[in-house]
Amino acid sequence: MDQSQRQQQPRPPPFPPPSQSGGDSSSGLLTLFVGLIFIFAMLVLSSTSTASNSISLVHQVPEGHVGAYWRGGALLKAISDPGFHFKMPLLTQYEPVQVTIQTDQVRDIPCGTKGGVMITFEKIEVVNRLRKDHVYDTLMNYGVHYDNTWIYDKIHHEINQFCSSHSLQEVYIDVFDQIDEKMKDALQVDCTRYAPGIEIISVRVTKPTIPESIRRNFEQMEEERTKVLIAVERQKVVEKESETKKKLAISEAEKNAGVSKILMDQKLMEKESAKKQDEIENQMYLAREKGLADADFYRVTKEAEANKLKLTPQFLELRFIEAIANNTKIFFGEKLPNMILDQRLLGNYIQGVAGGLSRERDADVS
Repeated sequence: MDQSQRQQQPRPPPFPPPSQSGGDSSSGLLTLFVGLIFIFAMLVLSSTSTASNSISLVHQVPEGHVGAYWRGGALLKAISDPGFHFKMPLLTQYEPVQVTIQTDQVRDIPCGTKGGVMITFEKIEVVNRLRKDHVYDTLMNYGVHYDNTWIYDKIHHEINQFCSSHSLQEVYIDVFDQIDEKMKDALQVDCTRYAPGIEIISVRVTKPTIPESIRRNFEQMEEERTKVLIAVERQKVVEKESETKKKLAISEAEKNAGVSKILMDQKLMEKESAKKQDEIENQMYLAREKGLADADFYRVTKEAEANKLKLTPQFLELRFIEAIANNTKIFFGEKLPNMILDQRLLGNYIQGVAGGLSRERDADVS
């Protein structure tokens, strides 16, 4: 065989060609595997970095946030809720925006007081919240980092304004308890006016750092003030104890006076009762004596009247005869004592005597 014939003879292939059915199945599996890897990569990239938000297909909005979207640099009005969402890779950018309560810490805020002393607030915490229905307007006007404008920068400004109008004594001691409310009100006023979606809930201000020499002076002043307060409180305690003793003494004296008054009233009532009893007894005695006197007077009067009625010549003569009859001794003889034996003369004499006695008795009675 010559050389031209050897060149025209076809060479056998180095490997036998695969069958048609085996090639189709392998390419399908490869395509499915590449697709799964691409989807997994998109999911991982969507949850790992912000830069990947532009190239990710699927993204996740965490709870407590909403999703904001930009396309070609322009903010879209669409706001997504928490969960998984789809977007156009490379064309649409996504940012999660927190709409729950959050705390922003502003650190190392220098300021000068009215007296020229430089102090530093190490930390001020601002508790705030962005309302969900104001997310679009707030991002449109102030961007994703809206808190830099209305919280961080605003706190610096308000703290410097406050320090420049107060002395160190006022900032550090006298009105320090009012700084929280003043900062909250100042932030809320401007946010309500320019960014109504931002709600300032509270502000917590830590004690500022002052120069060491001034701090020692304040500590000495506080120690002296504490001593004065202790002395004042001790004096108040002594005064309270004295006042308590005085009140106890007054109460005891009032109690004794009340007891004495009760005893005196009791004695007076007893005396009055005894007096009334004596008066009643006197009245009873007077009435009894008066009754006895009246009875004796009545008896004597009646006896006098009876005697007056009895003093008649006949009665006297009867009495004389009875008296002579009762006399057991009778003397007879020539010389007898000068005795009036005439019964009539004796009766007349006795009647005269009885009449005189009766008149005297009537005169005494009248």
